[in-house]
Amino acid sequence: MCLKRNKSIIFIFIFSAGILLAGEEENKTLLLKLGTPGLKNKTMDISPEKIYSTQLGHSITFDEMIKTMEASRFIYVGETHNSLPMHRIQARIISALFEQDRNISIGLEMLNVELQESANKWTLGILTEEEFIRASRWYVNWNYNFGFYREIFNLAKNRHIPIHLLNVPRDIISKIRMRGWDALSENEKNMIPKPDLSLTEHRTLIRAIFEEMDMHPAMKTGPGFDKIFEGFYRAQAAWDEVMAANALQSSRHHDSRMVVLAGSGHLLYNLGINRRAFEHSQWPFTTVICVVIPEDRDSVRVSRGLADFIWGLRAEEIPAFPSVGLRFKKFPGLDNPVIEREPIDGVAKAAGFAQGDVILGVNSQKFTDINELNKYLAQFNWGDEVLFSILRQAQKKIIRMKFQQTANDSDM
Repeated sequence: MCLKRNKSIIFIFIFSAGILLAGEEENKTLLLKLGTPGLKNKTMDISPEKIYSTQLGHSITFDEMIKTMEASRFIYVGETHNSLPMHRIQARIISALFEQDRNISIGLEMLNVELQESANKWTLGILTEEEFIRASRWYVNWNYNFGFYREIFNLAKNRHIPIHLLNVPRDIISKIRMRGWDALSENEKNMIPKPDLSLTEHRTLIRAIFEEMDMHPAMKTGPGFDKIFEGFYRAQAAWDEVMAANALQSSRHHDSRMVVLAGSGHLLYNLGINRRAFEHSQWPFTTVICVVIPEDRDSVRVSRGLADFIWGLRAEEIPAFPSVGLRFKKFPGLDNPVIEREPIDGVAKAAGFAQGDVILGVNSQKFTDINELNKYLAQFNWGDEVLFSILRQAQKKIIRMKFQQTANDSDM
């Protein structure tokens, strides 16, 4: 979750990503007086490439951190979805915990529970990477390059660590955002517990994040702002509630410890998935959050209530894999994918696409399946370019999309 100013509209729900980035100005979200009693009013300075215990108030070694996790049933490790260094940290923590106790599993925000069979087949070694991407419809259900997660998935397969999918289909969350939990069908209500919206500190946190997001100035004033926030908050609470419930169910069923990987916004100040799971189980947990320090700063000040452990990272120049930024949809009777909206981020933002463009082909290849199209685009790297043949208002056009860094990429 980017806790800088998000370069996206609210309704895309980029919130579930997860960078904690200190910019030129102090990041207020890092300094909220929330979280662990006794620590919420205290701060500490975080430097790159160091791990800090918020309980102790100073840096510790990786092995010391892992040792303290022995008593934890759940270990939550936050992420920014397009940060490869954070995913490498997650893999390192999983590997160390596996050596500590092999009765361990991995819980993932990235995919929903209806795709659990594909995760089971992956850890059993039945599926290749390409087969898993197809079976899980990775590039329809998740917007980030599989390369960011490859090390984690290979670790799970090679060491036979079960993977549990914790999320629900996005349309259910969207319905809660727009109309509330009561608007769900009985079948949908069986999939997601009614979220508790009365958690004052959590509401304060999400409000602070919401107010930092980019939106039209007119949206930030008047009753409209509060109405939009209430829908946003319902969605965030529902996400946390259902992922906590699914993590508990899986951990109980398999009687195992679990490492939960989720966007940092779902874990900050121990108020999200972690808090809700604890309230339903009383099982001890540990939360690790990464904070990114810009190149021009030696350290950044944060609240000691932010997490149990904070890992300082130096900012990347650009993400390891480029984001395309195109969203596609299908219409009955039309085989070709159609651009759902004008791109607002990624390399496509500057290419000249428009909502409603019909994709006739990419590099002379035709696609009828959105997952296959996104999988094809995910293979390109910085410096590459592709040619789209599109139909716009009954006229055929060629669009050249270059995989080059934009201002939006550097803000991530």
